[in-house]
This record gives sequence, C-alpha cells and structure tokens, in this order.
Amino acid sequence: MPDSQPQEPAEPGPAALVLCGARLADGRTVDVRIGGGRIEAVGTAGSLPPPPPSRTARVDLTGYLLLPAPAEPHAHYDTALTAAPGPAPPPYGPGGPDRHLQRRVCEAALLQLGHGATALRTHVRIGGAAGLRTLRAVLRAGRALDGLADLTAVAVPGVLTGAAGADGRAMLRDAVAMGASAVGGCPDLDPDPAGHLEAVLAVAAEHGRAVDLHTDGGSPARLTRFAAAASGLRTGVTVGPCDGLARLPHGVAAGAAEALAAAGIAVVCLPQGGCGLPPRPVSGGSPAATPVRLLEAAGVRVAAGGGALRDAANPVGRGDPLEAAHLLVSRHRASPEAAYGAVSARARAVLGLPEARIEAGSPAELLAVRGDTLAGALSLAYSRLVVHRGRVVARTSAVREYCDTADAADGPAAELGLPRQSQR
Repeated sequence: MPDSQPQEPAEPGPAALVLCGARLADGRTVDVRIGGGRIEAVGTAGSLPPPPPSRTARVDLTGYLLLPAPAEPHAHYDTALTAAPGPAPPPYGPGGPDRHLQRRVCEAALLQLGHGATALRTHVRIGGAAGLRTLRAVLRAGRALDGLADLTAVAVPGVLTGAAGADGRAMLRDAVAMGASAVGGCPDLDPDPAGHLEAVLAVAAEHGRAVDLHTDGGSPARLTRFAAAASGLRTGVTVGPCDGLARLPHGVAAGAAEALAAAGIAVVCLPQGGCGLPPRPVSGGSPAATPVRLLEAAGVRVAAGGGALRDAANPVGRGDPLEAAHLLVSRHRASPEAAYGAVSARARAVLGLPEARIEAGSPAELLAVRGDTLAGALSLAYSRLVVHRGRVVARTSAVREYCDTADAADGPAAELGLPRQSQR
C-alpha cells in the first residue's frame, strides 16, 4: 500500500558552479563562475566575488587545462560496439533487440561524453527489414541521455530513385516526422546519384532540416553539381568524408573544393577511421585520407568526427575527439589550435550549435584535461572533467605509478629527482 505521508521536496541542485584555478590555452589561470547553464564570469584566480556557499559547487582545477567542450559530428551508434563477439540479443518483445540497441547506443554515447563530447550526431540507417525501428531506438536513447549529452540523429536511407526508391523517399519523410534532426543519404551508392541528391534536398527543404551526406567525393563533377544545388538551401549542409578527393589531380580536387566553399558546404573528415564505406587506395597503395589542407586552403570549413566505433568498419577505437585532433596534427600538419577547433568550434557549427567560448555569456560546455598546454593535452590526457549545461556530467581520473628496482629512498627515480607517481 502506498505511503500516504507527504514526501520531502527534492534537495535543489547548486545554483552556481565555480571552477577554480584552471589554466586557459592562452596561459592565464582563472576562476570561472557558471549559472543557468552559461558562463557568468571569468576572472583571475581568486578575483570573483563568492556566491552564496550553500548553493554553490566548487571544483578545484589546479593543474588542469580548461577548453571549450568538443562535439561529435559524425558517429555511427547504430553499429557501434558490435565488433567483439557477445551474447545474442534477447528475443523480441519487452527488453528485446530494440532495448538492446538502445542500451548499446547509450553506452557508445557515454563513452564519447566521458572523453568530453557533449553534443553528438549519429547517422542511422533506415529502411530494409528494420524500417524505422533502429531510428526509434536511437531517438529513445537520446531522450534517456537528456541532461547528460545532446544526441541527435541523421536519417540515412538506401536507394531513393526510380520505382525502387519510392518506399525510401516515403520512409525518409516519416523519419523526419519521427524526430530525425537532419536528412542524410549515400548518393554514391544509388544507381542515380543526381536523383538521390535531388530527393534528399527536396525533403530537407520541405521540412527545414539540415543535410548531412556520405560521399567519397571521388567525382568532382558530382560534388560541383551538388554544391550548386545546395547553395540555396537555408539549413546547414555537410558532406563527408570526401577522402576520394585525395585520388584526384591537385587542380581538379582544388576546383571541387572551391565549389564546396562557395556554397558554404562543410566537410567532416574522419581521422580515426572510416564509416562503412570501403576505403579506396591512392596511387601509392595506402588508403586515401581526406585532403584537409587542400580543403581548408579553398576556404572549406572542415570539422573532424569519429566515424565507426568498434564495429565491422573499424574494430578498434576510443571515440575520443582529442585523438582525432591529435591525428590532424600528426598526419595533416595542422597546428594544435586548428586541430582542436576542428573537433570543437567547427564541429559544433556543423551541428548548428553556437560556439562555446570561455567567456561570460557563452554556453557552459567545457572540458578540463590535466596538463598545461594544448599540445600536451592532445599528446596525453587521461584525467578529464566534462561540463554540460553548466553541470559536471563526467569525471575521469588516472594516476600513474613507477616502481624502482632498488629501495625508494635511493632508487633511480629518486636519484634523478623524478616523481614516483604522476597524474595524467
């Protein structure tokens, strides 16, 4: 029998959050006061007037670098975490495959949230035997994660042209009505790529949705036609990974890049691996990679995403935006600042989100990593603290210990003045 006694009201959460002693990328050490999901003030350490202590949470970030939070603009959570063999999904019905998929999507999203990505966009295949069930499970996962991370979905249909594409076009409209935030597609895999593009753009314009297409980009004429068709679309338009541009002569690829830039189309590259489209080698025999420097030289806004995560297309992966930025530096000769911008400011722009800055009035979407420089954070950053909507939503701590071969008092570490324990 239910208890008839009146229930005590839930204890209200802190009205403010103060991050103390954090180091910024420009070298300053600051305190940051947050309230109402936004940054209220940034000042030198110890300079901010203290808010009422009873309603304030204080976090000491001494030894941490504070950054705008990264975002994930191109995930595949419908297939994520399926590479390792595991138990078969439960039978259909309550707790069946749909529930199993929803849990796996949440697990993949939380993995990336733990690394710092507070806004996430996943591509979801629709059609075939599953119809819209996969999308429905992903959208439910997004609702379950509300308050921890913002998860949105791109509906990716199969064939959209001819008689075989009629069902796909109808299902794409149903997917938008169900809650897909962007319209996707794979024109390279349709018998009529131009017709596929036309169908995607028509649905996007009809419903006011963003467009996010998979394309190899190996056909410069196709990219140029797409840029011309999409230039009048009011919503955001993104393509990726466009690694096929690397197989083209430089002048031809540069022309296609200029067309994308003129149309305001963004490109999402995938430094950590592919996303199910089979990679094609360049003339030297190694897999092609998105020509980031060529695109940026043409004025294209290039963001970086994670792509496949421990599935058939990429059986390994950390889902870590800082690893994507690290690869942009090591493989594409980007500066640490530009590389981090690809996974933060430009990734958020692809998602249609305002830029997160460490200044008053900005959305409180933040990542603190142990270290004192951005280059160091991209090299090694295990300990992290993640803030979403002004609240600490994830925390990871790591301690590394070294064991001397001799007594600690006179061992090699002590002799060289090295710490036996370090935080990473």
